[in-house]
Formats: sequence, C-alpha cells, structure tokens
Amino acid sequence: MEKEAVIKRIKNVLLQIEPYLKADGGGVEFVDFTDDGVVLVKLTGHCSDCPHSTQTLKNGIERTMKSVIPEVKSVEKV
Repeated sequence: MEKEAVIKRIKNVLLQIEPYLKADGGGVEFVDFTDDGVVLVKLTGHCSDCPHSTQTLKNGIERTMKSVIPEVKSVEKV
C-alpha cells in the first residue's frame, strides 16, 4: 500500500482516539511514519508528562493502530 494512504489511515485512527485523551486533558499529534513501519507521535497536554503515558501509548494507541493497520509495527513518542 502506498505510504500516503497508510498515513491517511493513521491520522484517521488518531482522530478517533483523541477524544479519549482529551477527556483526561491530553492529546496526540502525528509526526511521521517511517519506512520500517514505526508511527512517530507527540503526546500533548497532560499526556506529555503523565507517568502513565507509556501505557497509553502502547496499550491504547499502538494496540488500536496495529489492529486496523497491518503496516504499523509500533508506535513511538518523540
């Protein structure tokens, strides 16, 4: 699948996740999608320095992303 099409799907998933993060005062911004399948995101608001941000990233964002977009291998924060 073309990289731009995957990026569009990634951004769509982030838009669906964002209301849950905003409910806790946080947010997420797309940064990049690498050629080796890594989605780079920036956690914002309360999520940027929350002690649970790694859990949110891996158990929430990454798990959801990988379940609907097979090209995604992992999600990392920058």
